[in-house]
Amino acid sequence: MLTLARLSARSAVSRRYGLAVLAVLISLGGMLALERFQLHNMSLFFLGIAVAAWYGGIGPAVLALLLTCFVFDYFFVEPLYTFHITSHGAVYVAIFVVFTIVITWFSVVRQGVEHQLRQSRDDLQKEVMIRSEQANLLDLTHDTIFVRDMDDVITYWNRGAQELYGWTAAEAIGQNAHLLLKPGFSIPLDELRAELLRSGHWQGELQTTRKDGGRVTVASRWSVRQDERGRPRAILETSNDISERKRREERVEALNEELAKRTAQLEVTNKELEAFTYSASHDLRAPVRHMLAYGALLQKRSESSLDETGRRYMTSILESGKRMSDLIDDLLNLSRIGRTDTRMTTVDLGQLLTEVVTELHDDIRDRDVEWRLRTLPSVYGDRSMLRLALVNLLSNAVKFTKTRPKAEIDVGCTNGPNGAVVIFIRDNGVGFNMKHVAKLFGVFQRLHPREAFEGTGIGLATVQRIINRHGGTVWAEGLTDAGATFYFSIPKRSDQPSQG
Repeated sequence: MLTLARLSARSAVSRRYGLAVLAVLISLGGMLALERFQLHNMSLFFLGIAVAAWYGGIGPAVLALLLTCFVFDYFFVEPLYTFHITSHGAVYVAIFVVFTIVITWFSVVRQGVEHQLRQSRDDLQKEVMIRSEQANLLDLTHDTIFVRDMDDVITYWNRGAQELYGWTAAEAIGQNAHLLLKPGFSIPLDELRAELLRSGHWQGELQTTRKDGGRVTVASRWSVRQDERGRPRAILETSNDISERKRREERVEALNEELAKRTAQLEVTNKELEAFTYSASHDLRAPVRHMLAYGALLQKRSESSLDETGRRYMTSILESGKRMSDLIDDLLNLSRIGRTDTRMTTVDLGQLLTEVVTELHDDIRDRDVEWRLRTLPSVYGDRSMLRLALVNLLSNAVKFTKTRPKAEIDVGCTNGPNGAVVIFIRDNGVGFNMKHVAKLFGVFQRLHPREAFEGTGIGLATVQRIINRHGGTVWAEGLTDAGATFYFSIPKRSDQPSQG
């Protein structure tokens, strides 16, 4: 392939130089023919040189010039048919040479200019084709794209712009973009243009007007196109319709505001309810204690005079009073959790667990209970609240294993996420059905009959409130008649905020 290319190039060069020789010969033949009729016209030589220069280039033009000078001297300058030149003939030859050089230079320059013009035309055609192809591609996208000059006059308008705004390209091109679209800017237009010229680009949200008068919100991006000297020539603007997204954001914002209002109202209601619960429980405490105290005295004094039915009635009254007293105490504890500020310190959970288990021993002296107490870490929390949580959870474990010949209660911990520790209390008691697990931590919620297991239904709700105030969570797992496990997580580090 390389050899063929070289042969082709050499053949082209030979043709150009052959053309120069042929042009000189033809000019000579014409001059000799005119000589027979006593006509002298040197322009044929000039024409031959011009043809050689025009079609052959500078090399063939020089060859044609030299050949013409020799031919002219030989055939037309005295003495004829010799290359000897007289002083008179030298002047004539010199004039001829000058004219032929001028003609050659003019032809070469003219041919170069024509070549440059053809090249520029070809380049322009290629550029037009490229730009037309780019414009066709831009018309395929549904994004809004248009171009305006530095006076904001629209010079290009794609199909996406027509779809969004409604104006066709014929209607939009030539119009002032700001007068046509009436955009609303968040900052003065002069400041925006200064920023655009300084950085070469700008982006933001705009409210613009459609052909039908409707307003549309767009995310707009502007880019400045510069010429080869770095001067701004045009502005390319691309936009996307975000009207629906803005409407959704406004709806979400309105819903959030409404939610915030309702949350504030709920907090006020909860505080009022807690205050009422605390006040009612506190005020009920004294009468109930009086009832229990005087009921016990009455039972002691009248026991010998009462029959079996009367003694049963008296026992029922005292047991109901005791249940009511326990319920009031639990309600007070629950309300205090929300009203009392937490005193956050480092708490040794192992020591706290030992204290609680020791207290519970007095209530289970006649039972066979196996305690498996693992090492617990120190955590960051309110000691009194955490103690109450452990009391409730361990009391539950003791209570719901009373039907077992041997109760097994296992207490330990595992590592939780984000530097938290997870404490678990596992027992082999009656357990529960997991489909009712959501009821466990509700106030007054019970999964077992009161006749089978005593309790107020407030203990686990109190545990949940305590753990929530420490930034943790509480949950449970169980199977009917196969035991239960209660978990709660609590932060180890002091940089974890408590929940107020």
